[in-house]
Amino acid sequence: MKPDYLVSTKDFNDLFLQNTPFLDVRAEGEFAKGAIPHAINLPILNNHERHLVGTCYKQRGREAAMQLGHQLVSGELKAVRIRTWCERVLERPGTHVYCWRGGMRSKLARQWMCETGVDVPLIEGGYKALRRSLMAIVEKVARDVPMIRIGGKTGVAKTRLINEIDYGVDLERHANHRGSSFGRMVSQQPTQADFEHQLAIDLLHKTNSINNGRTLFVEDESRSIGLVGVPLAFYNTMRCSPLIIVEMPFEFRVQQVLKDYVVDMLAAYQEENKETGFENFSCYLSESLLRIQKRLGMERHKRAHNLLVQALQIQANTESVEAHEAWIALLLREYYDPMYSYQLQKNDVPIVFRGNYDEVLAWSR
Repeated sequence: MKPDYLVSTKDFNDLFLQNTPFLDVRAEGEFAKGAIPHAINLPILNNHERHLVGTCYKQRGREAAMQLGHQLVSGELKAVRIRTWCERVLERPGTHVYCWRGGMRSKLARQWMCETGVDVPLIEGGYKALRRSLMAIVEKVARDVPMIRIGGKTGVAKTRLINEIDYGVDLERHANHRGSSFGRMVSQQPTQADFEHQLAIDLLHKTNSINNGRTLFVEDESRSIGLVGVPLAFYNTMRCSPLIIVEMPFEFRVQQVLKDYVVDMLAAYQEENKETGFENFSCYLSESLLRIQKRLGMERHKRAHNLLVQALQIQANTESVEAHEAWIALLLREYYDPMYSYQLQKNDVPIVFRGNYDEVLAWSR
């Protein structure tokens, strides 16, 4: 009979839906590669200790490695780790503990906490089992839930629209990237695993409440969003899904790009560091423009670069962002619009609706 404290796969979706907090006792390096949302990392063996134990295991076997592990984490160090675990578990009611495969590390951590009077459920199969369950959610949604892509030229506010639709899935938010050469955000992107985990839980919440016959709405993305990739099964379903085209006036689009990539990005850089914010923001724009130099061609890149430099100088002197409209308009007319038109011509799935922002929002409901 399974112990009451052991939580198995059949219960995982409930944990995800309830935003259950987790205690991850793997080493820092393992955690950095991927973790379960709402997990905090308090290792039973840190990176160095785990390396020593692993080397011992290879050279001298399991018993010697276990003995070394207990020697490394003993006395006051052990007491401090147990006390820290217990404090965090009590701060976050409902916390569940896991390690890599639900083996020795998490069982031992749970045992030590229980000995101090703090009981905590243990995840059967550990991180690997939780991750398999999350990836199964993505694959099930890709297989069973219809989707509609929302497309349109740069600056029509597709991402904002996705977030206004009840069953919209914001892939760019999960990727922490806008999906273009200018798409980098101030903070780093998640790892591939963390991106997939956040997406899976979002899909679980959306499809758990979705009515029969309703669909998910996703932005018409490439598979790569910055450094992360949309899971293949999900992406394949996206690419075969019907398309909605959002159409907005050119001036609206210029102003939307200005807000997203100039006003909001400067604010984000200044929030991170007031003293270097403008310098970092200027580098971000220049580096982003450089990424498309080859596709723009030298002459167009030079024109856009000169306009950008002038706009940054005016902004530095007057705080006005109006001069940025010139290089934005150039890139929209001569690069992004032709590129999107070409991609749309290759589209071989039906376009089910065209309209402006408000019309598409009303149609989606």
